[in-house]
Amino acid sequence: MRPIYFDYNATTPLDPAVRAAQEPYQETIWGNPSSVHQIGRAARAALDEARYQMAQLWGSKPSEVVFTSGGTEANNLAILGTARLRRSQGRHLVTSAVEHPAVLHAFEFLARHEGFELTLVPVDQHGQVNPEDVQRALRPDTTLVSVMAANNEVGTCQPVAAIGALCRERGICFHTDAVQAFGKLPYAGVASLPADLVTVCAHKFHGPKGAGALFVRSPLQPIPLLVGGGHENERRAGTENLPAIVGLVEAFNRFVPTPVFPPTQLRLWTEELASTLTSLPGVTRRGHPTDRLANTLAFTVSGTDSIALMAALDLEGICASSGSACSAGSLEPSHVLKAMGVPPAEANALVRFSLGRETTKSEVDRVDAVLPEVLKRVRRP
Repeated sequence: MRPIYFDYNATTPLDPAVRAAQEPYQETIWGNPSSVHQIGRAARAALDEARYQMAQLWGSKPSEVVFTSGGTEANNLAILGTARLRRSQGRHLVTSAVEHPAVLHAFEFLARHEGFELTLVPVDQHGQVNPEDVQRALRPDTTLVSVMAANNEVGTCQPVAAIGALCRERGICFHTDAVQAFGKLPYAGVASLPADLVTVCAHKFHGPKGAGALFVRSPLQPIPLLVGGGHENERRAGTENLPAIVGLVEAFNRFVPTPVFPPTQLRLWTEELASTLTSLPGVTRRGHPTDRLANTLAFTVSGTDSIALMAALDLEGICASSGSACSAGSLEPSHVLKAMGVPPAEANALVRFSLGRETTKSEVDRVDAVLPEVLKRVRRP
């Protein structure tokens, strides 16, 4: 029996049309875009065209597009690069307690090693940030705020428009990790967020792994993380991965303006699964009940842990997650659930179902049918 894949927040399969768009840049236009000869110039022309297309899709200037190796690098460049750039104006930074590790760890590095002060804004029991809490955290020496658009573990959407407006009024840079939002939420360009820095990752919407981008609102110029060349307009050294960049742009064009994750259908199915789960003893749904990603269902089970739950589901051919794929194998309770006030024993028993384009009704029905027995098997009496 084919495995049932309920882990689309971790990654998505590469779309065949995206793969086809990449092929010429593997086989024919393979030059180094920095080379001055004709093969290099052909690659440079393709890179410039990809940047122009990305800018059109974003509603930005081409100079505001920085191609990266993925979401982690884009987040690190946004946070480390901007904080270091503006350190003479202040060393106070603000982020939420439920950010992705690529954001949280970057801020913690600055606080631990470079003399910055960090304020973690709390969330409510649904994992949502209150803009008033952000406002209270701001100080005269605050230079950067980062709050994600949608949480990868529990699916809760954040009020980034309100937070961005707060920051703009005060001249504070605002970054949002929008990796989980693109392809899942309605899209109206990066200006709608509104943010000075926005992170994008291709493999979350059927693009290639190893491809991401950072929107950097002009005239902001974060200090580069990688040095040794003038690539990406002096913002990221290293020969550009042209096939991956082309794949990113192709996937964004196909699957973000019209979200590739069908919200009405996926919300119906996640609610169907939630109805079964919440009828079972010891199961608690996590995340915001309505202001959430339609494809995401997170829950905890008392009397067991995530490792036992994942193993039991995998034996049934169900591929799920216990939170962030970037923290897979961790025995620590979910930092997101801890921030939501969930007791440690339950925070260590998180399961996330994230559905996607290839999900079928028969798969949902199969999971729905086996859940009672699976949970009964792993719960301690």
